[in-house]
Amino acid sequence: MRTEVIVVGAGPTGLMLAEELTLAGIPVVVLEKQRTRSTQSRAGGLQPRTAEILDLRGLLDPLLDRALPRGEFGGHFAGLPIELDCRSWRTRYPYPVSIPQARLEAFLEQRLVDRGVPVLRGFEVSAIEPDSDGVTVGDIRGNYLVACDGGHSTIRKLLGVPFPGTTARMYSVVADITLAARSATVRTSSEHFSRYFEFGGGFFSVLHPIEGELYRFIFGKLSAEKSDRDLPVTAEEVAEALRAVCGPETELGELRAASRFGDAARQLERYREGRVFFAGDAAHIHLPIGGQGVNLGIQDAVNLGWKLAAAVRGWAPAGLLDSYHTERHPVAARVLRTTRAQSLIMNPSQDEDLATVRDIFTDLLRLPEANHFVAGMMSGLDIQYTGLGPRMIDLDLSTPDGPTRVGRLLRSGRGLLLCLDGIPRSIDRWSDRVDQIVAEADEGAATVLIRPDGYIAWSATDTEPLETALTRWFGAAAWSDARKENEVVARTGYR
Repeated sequence: MRTEVIVVGAGPTGLMLAEELTLAGIPVVVLEKQRTRSTQSRAGGLQPRTAEILDLRGLLDPLLDRALPRGEFGGHFAGLPIELDCRSWRTRYPYPVSIPQARLEAFLEQRLVDRGVPVLRGFEVSAIEPDSDGVTVGDIRGNYLVACDGGHSTIRKLLGVPFPGTTARMYSVVADITLAARSATVRTSSEHFSRYFEFGGGFFSVLHPIEGELYRFIFGKLSAEKSDRDLPVTAEEVAEALRAVCGPETELGELRAASRFGDAARQLERYREGRVFFAGDAAHIHLPIGGQGVNLGIQDAVNLGWKLAAAVRGWAPAGLLDSYHTERHPVAARVLRTTRAQSLIMNPSQDEDLATVRDIFTDLLRLPEANHFVAGMMSGLDIQYTGLGPRMIDLDLSTPDGPTRVGRLLRSGRGLLLCLDGIPRSIDRWSDRVDQIVAEADEGAATVLIRPDGYIAWSATDTEPLETALTRWFGAAAWSDARKENEVVARTGYR
């Protein structure tokens, strides 16, 4: 089989990357060793920036139909009782969206299958042969391969790529369960994450409802003893923790699914090895606090997807593919730092000094400026890559074709040149009136160049010419009238 890009791993990262490539018309094959998709809920939601990115592609609205009921309350930092307020970041989605990982994966995979994208389950990679022209896996040959195969990445191990960091000090359990009986202390409605923390009988736990009779139960021992990560989670083990924390009145009904997770923190030094790229947990792992893993992976995929498509199409400017590592590595490095800090603050050891630290952090989060900073960090809304502007705010626009907003204009997966100067125009390709737009921009018109991932690449306030930014991100072809299939769509709106 011949394809352009081989994606290994059918989790959220791999599926989102395949979605991006398919949108760009790039042939892709997804390989997944698991024959059936896990039904365990695992990650419980999407951070605001991830919700924005999915909306940029028109994927969020159908996903909201699969979302769980959730009140309008913010995220958390280290489980502290102060809600993180994202409203000051000017987002349409100031609250985390409760979409279990399993539902997100099912949605993305079905979209790919419906469009004829091969998602080959039960395909276990045992060898990989990269060379200067492409990558071969079994009988599949591609120009590029992206490893999205998780924290225990087979691709990473086959290539012998080091994965430096800290080893796990302890393992905890996350399980989807039902209850045969429950005490009065068990919460049955959606509330802020901090309300679910409980301690008792040598255990710490988080027990919160998912949907109907289903609960997510996270627990571990206060002794911080290190168990075997691969040891199966038993019903007896879960029942013991339930009784210890919630009292003997709380009884386990059914153990639907369960797994163990640790607090290891590791990150690749390079996200690229020739024609092989790494994304999601294959590139970085950390304690799963605040849904950071799924959100990091989806944003890795969207950052890499359009750049990889540009390389396949042949118009990628020099350095575009390498900018994936340059931009995304620092973002994950910061998440590793913040999750390690949160693991210390959340430490359930009942240490008096740690309790004092938690009190101080709680007081800090009550300050609007501190809350704004932490909310931006945890949600991903504050991400700003070196040399770029921030994410583009999803402004409401009036255009000759009627009202719209910035996010809808990016659903093609292409770049966007947006002119907000009060002159109603509609431009569908660079080849017609690009010179006029550039001239107006040079005269100070309110113009902004937006990358496909929603970040501002240039604005009229920049000192460098627009042509420089266009060439850097979209290549010389963006200026060639002879090229009729540009990757940048220019449209204009006005206030």
